[in-house]
Amino acid sequence: MTEAPPADTVPRPAEPLATASATRSARTARMTFAAQELRLISALVVILGLGLFLALPFVLSIGSVVFLPLVTALILTIVLSPLADKLAGWGLPNVLASLVAMLVLLAGLVLAGLLILQPAIVLFDTLPAILDQIGQRFTELREQFGWLTVASKRLSELTGHSGNEVVVASPSVLEQFAYATPSVILETLLTFLMTFFMVEARVRMRRRLLLERADFGASLKAARVIRDVQDRVAAYILTVTWINAGVGVIVGLAAWAFGLDAPVMWGGLAAILNFLPYIGPLTMTAILALYGVGTAETALVGVIPAAAYLGLHAVESNVFTPSILGARFTMNPVLILIALSYFSWIWGVFGALLSVPILLTLTAFFDHVGKPNLIGFIFGEPLFPVAELDPAPEPDLAA
Repeated sequence: MTEAPPADTVPRPAEPLATASATRSARTARMTFAAQELRLISALVVILGLGLFLALPFVLSIGSVVFLPLVTALILTIVLSPLADKLAGWGLPNVLASLVAMLVLLAGLVLAGLLILQPAIVLFDTLPAILDQIGQRFTELREQFGWLTVASKRLSELTGHSGNEVVVASPSVLEQFAYATPSVILETLLTFLMTFFMVEARVRMRRRLLLERADFGASLKAARVIRDVQDRVAAYILTVTWINAGVGVIVGLAAWAFGLDAPVMWGGLAAILNFLPYIGPLTMTAILALYGVGTAETALVGVIPAAAYLGLHAVESNVFTPSILGARFTMNPVLILIALSYFSWIWGVFGALLSVPILLTLTAFFDHVGKPNLIGFIFGEPLFPVAELDPAPEPDLAA
């Protein structure tokens, strides 16, 4: 009777090894196909997003009577909701708390308008004399740089271009104001009405958004997004308002010290224009320079207020404001300028005022849902960052 060979010398079948190799190949093929499908979908999302970005200005501009009050009301609702919540916490009914918050906003706007418009109307009477003085200053400068005029004429003769220009008559400022007044009144009324109803319905909107989710994780994420967006935008606007009010007080005192007419107006104008990043301070500097040149005895003395304001703005924007706002509200200057030009193109001055709050709202939203990796997507990376999954354990072939 033959003895059986030892167990360790019996050859194992190759079927488990072949099966594991086929499984790995199938898994790799599925992962490759899924990655290609995801990249195709991401490319379609990028194309649709780019098309929406280019088409949105025309839609929002044409429908500005509807969209501008809506967006403004959303931003004002985010700002006024903490105040309404605090008033409701003190025992006021929700409707009364919302009404009081709206009245506080209206009182601030009326006060700002009175501080600026009333002195501006008085100062408007002196505008012709100021313009004449500015014309004389520029005439003096042109006489000092007369060689530039001669060179320009020589260049025009060489190129064959004449200095005659056709000027098309345009509506006067009063006519433009008369045409725009009904639309402005309608948009203002729509904005305040929508703001009041949104603030009043904030509690129901939060409850519906949180409790009507099928997944508890989705409800928790929605609550975090709402709280973070509201905290960021409201804290930013309120903090910047206090900073700009301080700038306005300093500019008003400096205008009084320099002997400028209506120092309260100059302070209020500086505070309001300071809400526009980069563009507002430059505009304020130009206004102060023109007014100083038109009222001072010499052009050098006239530019002193503008130079002083420019120094104040440099200290405020580079030292004071960053130390108060901190890194949480720090945004890329390029993104700020893009948002400023984008919304100014759509809605003019109101779009410029809303550009930073809109950008801050979108930034807070994308911080929670994930920012698209556009640059990396061009070089083959995923459009949205995904959590790395632990690789599946390899089958134990030795078992």
